[in-house]
Amino acid sequence: MKKAFLIFFAVMAAGWTSGAQGKFGADSAECIKYLSYYEEYFKQKSYGDALTNWRKAYSLCPHSSRQTLLINGATLIRQVIAKNSRNAVYREALVDSLLTLSDERVQYFPKYAVSALNAKGQDVYNYLRNDPEKLYKGFEEIIANNGSGTKVTFFQYDMKAALDLYQAGTLSADDIISLYTRNTDLLDQVVTKTDGEANQKAEVKKAVETLFASSKVASCEELVSLFEPRFEADPTNVVLATQIAKMLGKTEGCVDNALFRNALTVMHKNAPTHNSAYLLYKLNLSQGNNEEAYAFMEEAISYPESDDEQDADYLYELATAYFKNGQLSRAYAAARKVTDLDKDGDKTGKAYMLMGQIWGSVSCGGNEVEARAHFWVACDYMNKASAADASLADEARRLSGSYSVYFPNTGDAFMYGLVKGQSYTVNCAGMSAVTTVRTKD
Repeated sequence: MKKAFLIFFAVMAAGWTSGAQGKFGADSAECIKYLSYYEEYFKQKSYGDALTNWRKAYSLCPHSSRQTLLINGATLIRQVIAKNSRNAVYREALVDSLLTLSDERVQYFPKYAVSALNAKGQDVYNYLRNDPEKLYKGFEEIIANNGSGTKVTFFQYDMKAALDLYQAGTLSADDIISLYTRNTDLLDQVVTKTDGEANQKAEVKKAVETLFASSKVASCEELVSLFEPRFEADPTNVVLATQIAKMLGKTEGCVDNALFRNALTVMHKNAPTHNSAYLLYKLNLSQGNNEEAYAFMEEAISYPESDDEQDADYLYELATAYFKNGQLSRAYAAARKVTDLDKDGDKTGKAYMLMGQIWGSVSCGGNEVEARAHFWVACDYMNKASAADASLADEARRLSGSYSVYFPNTGDAFMYGLVKGQSYTVNCAGMSAVTTVRTKD
């Protein structure tokens, strides 16, 4: 059967030769023959036979003849690598051959260079992950060529390899800082088409930031010492100012200095975004300029580039700042908006707990019941917090217990025509809520 199959394709190949001299090289008949053999075996998943004939086709045919010659060859070589994982020398040669196929795809089929390099990057990670130097070199090549078209996980792998080389003394702190800034900037430029892609992008960016922060490559003092002369030499350079502002803004305790303030001002003036507005919020808040800070946070929330989940994060942080500074009604209004925007639900429980703390902290006038009714609302929100986020349950119960001791007595409630379970509307300090009458006895 196999013999008949080979004869059939040999005859077919001979018929194609006359029109294929250029594309299939000087020995076009042999090239086409072995292309046909390997492709048929490949379709049948007879990979051993496919590999034998693919190798012959690869040696005979111009590598620009068909992109599938390179793509399918990579598939076949990956299988050989898997079967020879314990033969280090042979495996290394196979990996080199595999990566060469991706390079040839880039060379001969530049239209598909991005996908070819991303495929190469996955092979680099799969087969060279224990060699930081080769890993770093491979990903740097891919990122340099693909830019924001790079597969997002590669930015994380690149950062990890670079930090390994930094620990080994091969790369400097300046190298790491530049790489971190470039990778996070490119991640910001990545266009996502689905929620899954957006989530993956967010996770990778967080991982890159965590790797950089935990590495402690540079302290705030070192960063200021590194960047201050550059900024002073070129104070209107928006790209440099943005790099400095982002770097210092992500470094603990590094926003209360002139370099950060000046760089951030240049950045926001020339290229305002929700990120720069947010950083100006942090800067002003740290300096006690509360109203200016609140205004910048409202500006950050107003930008269309920040999605609902980002705005929910901003609003929760703003609500917390309002609360700490005694702006209770503003804190309550901001926290309520969090629950409207938090589609993932990961901030809703915290927002409910904050609203409960706000109601528990407010001072209300009136009679014995009116002055204590806000504690009912506080407990309501603690119950909501527990239901929304089980991790908050213990703290919510503790706070509820501290509030419930201030409930009115049954007799006091009765004196004002109220009984347990009755609906009651609380109006206090510019806030309003409907709750249920409860007593402490």
